[in-house]
Amino acid sequence: MISKDIIKDLVEEWLQNGDYFLVDIMMDGDRIVIEIDQAEGVWVEDCAELSRFLQEKLGDELGEYELEVGSAGISQPFKVEQQYVNHVGDEVEVLQADGKKLTGILKSVEGRQFVVTTKEKQVPEGKKRPVLVEVDKEFSMDEVKSTKYVLNFK
Repeated sequence: MISKDIIKDLVEEWLQNGDYFLVDIMMDGDRIVIEIDQAEGVWVEDCAELSRFLQEKLGDELGEYELEVGSAGISQPFKVEQQYVNHVGDEVEVLQADGKKLTGILKSVEGRQFVVTTKEKQVPEGKKRPVLVEVDKEFSMDEVKSTKYVLNFK
């Protein structure tokens, strides 16, 4: 029987040869799904190469499983820190712990903390009408429900 730890060790061995990083490994019965990513996106040829690598290393033992190697998915929530780092400067949507959504530009990432610059209406001192101002909001990856890249077709 193949364990998740064995798969993880082999994937990390393959990852040493490039710019990819591991996002997730899911094992459900006889199905293994591996998600990888990199700053420039995931190429089908590289997924196939990782799949062949695993087949060579695991041999007949892998025959019992359906193996799927692919991208983490651009519209999926971030799962690992490197995804945050790769999207600094991009528009993201943060689903906060209280259920409120916030959209803004991912400004920085420091460990498990990240900052999103958003626009809020505020009334400047001495004025009657609110104006939009940029505000930095700091979050912890461990305290938000999700963060994901916003596809923008402008």
